[in-house]
Amino acid sequence: MNNGRHYLGIDIGGTKCAVLVGTDEGEVLAREEMATTTFEPTCEWILTQVERLSKRYNDSLHGVGISCGGPLDTKKGVILSPPNLPGWDAVPIVQLANKASQLPTYLMNDANAGALAEGMHGAGRNCDNFAFLTCGTGMGSGIVCNGQILEGTNGFAGEIGHMRLTDDGPIGYGKSGSFEGWCSGGGFAQWAGLTAKDAAKLALQGDEAALKAFAHFGEQLGRGLAVLVDILNPERILIGGIYPRAQQWIEPAMLASLEREALSPARTACKVMPSELGERIGDFAAIAVAAYWDEKK
Repeated sequence: MNNGRHYLGIDIGGTKCAVLVGTDEGEVLAREEMATTTFEPTCEWILTQVERLSKRYNDSLHGVGISCGGPLDTKKGVILSPPNLPGWDAVPIVQLANKASQLPTYLMNDANAGALAEGMHGAGRNCDNFAFLTCGTGMGSGIVCNGQILEGTNGFAGEIGHMRLTDDGPIGYGKSGSFEGWCSGGGFAQWAGLTAKDAAKLALQGDEAALKAFAHFGEQLGRGLAVLVDILNPERILIGGIYPRAQQWIEPAMLASLEREALSPARTACKVMPSELGERIGDFAAIAVAAYWDEKK
């Protein structure tokens, strides 16, 4: 990356939005946050902060990065009605942010941006081939191959949450039995009958049903990871969200399933590990998007 360059980042989420100025070395110079409400006031607030911060740091900024949940058209710079952002329908966010900042502006889905962030500052450091799985409310993924983020034709590459693991089962990403249905917070609540957070509290007390639920989660997670291992041959798979918080109960079944399903040489070469950035990932991700594309200019 470009050492110590300053960028403006926009993190757009269903719960909160943040606009910040930071460097590709992880330093945050300024940051504003608001709770996400309806489209118009939220978007207006974002653009106001972008204009204010870009003027304040005008001489040092090299670009704007936007991290947002999909679906998106990253080539056109448009947000396409994400389920966690009602009212954000065909929003030309790159054009709007570019007008407010007068800076090169780039858009990327939050899972891909998170992968870049983990590669710069987290568990993906010094690794050219890895996958990052959000494993939160949904199951998004970002894939880095030979040091490059895999986006595909229009930004939809790596949507492994849509992959069907079983013929039937919990619904995630609009598909029953999908990877997201089995291995996300939303899916867990469907088939387990309680949230992953509540299950973790019970598991700490040795509750047998909670422990079985996490073991089943691990079994399905291993099946999904095996597909990634066989197709991508990554050095690492980084998993956020539920996994770091419940790793001790998920990992044994996940590793057994992965060992059974994946090609041995590829499995041996891959390390599955928790992501490192946690709640900070949104900030790092937005800055990482700008830094990544700035380097490619």
